[in-house]
Amino acid sequence: MTDSITTTEPAGKRARNGSIILTDRVCEKRVARRVKFYDRKCPGLYVSIIPAGVATFCFKFTDRSTGKQRSTSLGVYNRETFTVEQARTAVYALKTRMGNGENVAESLRQRKAQTAKRGKTVDEIIEERIEWMKTPVRKPDGEMRPRIETWSNVASHLRRFVSPRLGKKLAAEVTKHDIAELSNDIVAGRHGGKPSVSNARHMRRAASGLFNWAAEAGRDYVAASPCVNLPKLDNEHPRTRVLSEDEIRIFWHGLGRDDLPWDRRTRLALKFELVTMLRSGELLGARRDELFDLDGEHPRFDVPLKRVKKRRVIQQPLSGLAVEIIREALTGDKQEYVFASPLGDQPMNRKVMATALRGTKVKGKVKTPGICALLGLKPFTPHDLRRTAATLAGDLGFDDAWIAKCLDHAASKKSEQIVPTVTGKVYNHSKRMKEKRAVLDGVAAELRRIIGEPAKQVRAGLLLAA
Repeated sequence: MTDSITTTEPAGKRARNGSIILTDRVCEKRVARRVKFYDRKCPGLYVSIIPAGVATFCFKFTDRSTGKQRSTSLGVYNRETFTVEQARTAVYALKTRMGNGENVAESLRQRKAQTAKRGKTVDEIIEERIEWMKTPVRKPDGEMRPRIETWSNVASHLRRFVSPRLGKKLAAEVTKHDIAELSNDIVAGRHGGKPSVSNARHMRRAASGLFNWAAEAGRDYVAASPCVNLPKLDNEHPRTRVLSEDEIRIFWHGLGRDDLPWDRRTRLALKFELVTMLRSGELLGARRDELFDLDGEHPRFDVPLKRVKKRRVIQQPLSGLAVEIIREALTGDKQEYVFASPLGDQPMNRKVMATALRGTKVKGKVKTPGICALLGLKPFTPHDLRRTAATLAGDLGFDDAWIAKCLDHAASKKSEQIVPTVTGKVYNHSKRMKEKRAVLDGVAAELRRIIGEPAKQVRAGLLLAA
């Protein structure tokens, strides 16, 4: 290159800094060591050139707030996009701002901090978000629990779906198109496993929470969330699996077989879900001190709000059949958890019931057959047992609103309040409890008819649960 020159320096010595009138030709020098050239024409402007041939323009000035000198980078020299004259113009602009009283040093510090934030990758903000979600905070009931109690599910969706595709990308560079494309690939089965609208919906919800959080004041990792105005997903088809009377009979009696490979209390928990309409997570952690009046006329089970989906206390009436299941599950006076794990007096894993019904596989081969397969039943889930019980109640003529209360689908401002245990006796006799008890007693009577047990034996004290 004819207009380039090479600066040669003795080996082991650093190139000397000089004060010259900067030109584009100087910026294209070839040097053996890093060297700086200060511009006589524009005091404070200098160029730093390294052996790799990169010339960076910088501005040296005095920070008025500290009295110290500092430098800030203006940009890399480029004959087409950023020349010496453009660098001088940038310095003149900064000097003008300083002359108008602006604290340029502080402005530059803020810009640098903002740039650092905007430089975070999606993976980095995912892990920071997860730490934020799992941080214990004091909840309305006074207990310290994770800020977002379902954080593990959200973390799974972020790590399974978002991270593999967008993790290495700068968070500030993620666009609405990126999220839409990822969503479409999940629906089509090109990302994350088999085709699933549900997984795409989970991904969108998790990503939206992530980017809204990242855009909040104080973080400002992104200017705005890219998860807006996305194309609507197709409607998911709700599950409609309901066990027939024959299936209920086979299932109920089959759970009493001694040759099943699944723990006895797991099988009792499955019966308990069918009888009470409670969710798996609500009943599996049942403790002895959450049961009331088992020997009286108004037995009930109080589920604390930390185990309830809507984070409100559930007071669920217990039918005679439900009480029998509890008594069979409680094998010792010192047993704290009703459906204790085989590993000790502790709650079973929340997925144990679904696993028992489905069975387990290793490398595609069945390791332990599921209860459905062993009993010759079409596959179903624990949630289908709730639906089956609700359907039985509907067939018996109970009002939908009463059934909804048993399912904990009915919510009001009053019912969402924390109900202290001391109010249990009053609350137990409310209209809401009477309606729920009528439905659950009706379902229990219908189940007894289906499985062939006469209703007159309800109070006979016989072991009818298994």
